[in-house]
Amino acid sequence: MVDLFVDRVLVKNNKDQDELDTEQELVMRLQNRILMLFFASAESETCQQFAPTLHDFFKQLTDEFYVERSAQLVLLYISLDQSEEQLENILKELPKKSLFLAYEDPYRRELETMFNVKEVPTVVVLRPDCSILIPNAVEEIIQMGPDCYHNWLEAAELIDRNFLMKEDFESKSMRSFSDPVRRLKYKVEDEKKKKKKKKQRRGWGGGGDEGEEVEAGGGRDDKDGGGSMW
Repeated sequence: MVDLFVDRVLVKNNKDQDELDTEQELVMRLQNRILMLFFASAESETCQQFAPTLHDFFKQLTDEFYVERSAQLVLLYISLDQSEEQLENILKELPKKSLFLAYEDPYRRELETMFNVKEVPTVVVLRPDCSILIPNAVEEIIQMGPDCYHNWLEAAELIDRNFLMKEDFESKSMRSFSDPVRRLKYKVEDEKKKKKKKKQRRGWGGGGDEGEEVEAGGGRDDKDGGGSMW
């Protein structure tokens, strides 16, 4: 993914419009991520209508209000606008975590040709190796919303270990899924050990027949409880 933007400057869509202009910064932001290239122009009414939808789509996958951890997803706006003012109008509708190429960067038009963009809006979805996953995901985003991200992960054969929908973990521990099972197992084993010690003490305190009767009773309890003590 980084190779596509070697010697290029990507700009953050924040208040200061900070630049990612070093290889290290680009690697940290782009490596092992699915990249969405959003080609659009403020002159297009369809683009203006789609921008808020794309904003919500990206936000629901990357904002910690919606997910426990951000998805491995990058949104890069490739402006096909006729002026810098038009570019700024589109940026106002996009998430602050998105990136863009500056208006004066001619690489915008090179990317338009490279990905054979014939209409706007177009969202080209790229795998981490820069191969095309979806030539234009606009309709998929509109129809499926954030659910289509899971399809992209599967198609890209990318394991996103960090992406967790918030509703999937409400009222649940962030520890291993097997922890509750292990805790239950240890609790049952501890209770069985306590019962065994108690029965042994009762057996030692009485006659042999009584002790045998207790053990026999213990055997029935174990059967009711699901089998052998050990």
